[in-house]
Amino acid sequence: MKFEWRKQEKNLYLPKEKPDLITVPQQKFFMLSGKGNPNDEEFSEKIGVLYSLAYAVRMMPKQGYTPDGYFEYTVYPLEGIWDLTEEGKQSNILNKDELLYNIMIRQPDFVTQEVVNKAFENVRKKKTHPLLDDVTFETMEDGLSVQMMHIGSYDDEPQSFEQMKKFIKENNLEITTLKHREIYISDARKTEKSKLKTVLRYMVSHR
Repeated sequence: MKFEWRKQEKNLYLPKEKPDLITVPQQKFFMLSGKGNPNDEEFSEKIGVLYSLAYAVRMMPKQGYTPDGYFEYTVYPLEGIWDLTEEGKQSNILNKDELLYNIMIRQPDFVTQEVVNKAFENVRKKKTHPLLDDVTFETMEDGLSVQMMHIGSYDDEPQSFEQMKKFIKENNLEITTLKHREIYISDARKTEKSKLKTVLRYMVSHR
């Protein structure tokens, strides 16, 4: 049976359209960091590199190598942790050129450093990519978090963040970092803005 995150990990990837408190376990990611407007060409390039590595892991058995503990699964969605430069934080309006980000694609638990090395090797064989050497493989744990599903344009996210902040306050919680995570359930290239699904998440602690 194929492991599908949409079915088996609904609580993490398909929350309701209202804030909820969850605990996010430790997860492994291919990751790339950067600064600037996500509408720029470089951002798309980075997404492409992450997906080529994610699919290299997924397709390994077809390349004649099956990692220990491998199982059939659907490739995880793109995620991003977002922040602003000091200059960006001073501004009253969002200047997308001042955005700082870490974009990433989660990997199944069976992925070890050895599997990662093989994935890089397989991607390099197909084509050399200047950004490949900037990709890191890291483990992260969001832990206690408040999240909700945002439906609509990325530019309308502040309305959902306001709902989340209200929930956080009402439940005696506080945000531990002003960075937030976004998980892109929809493909922005194929989905009209009003129907985009994005999981928004703040890491929190009890007051």
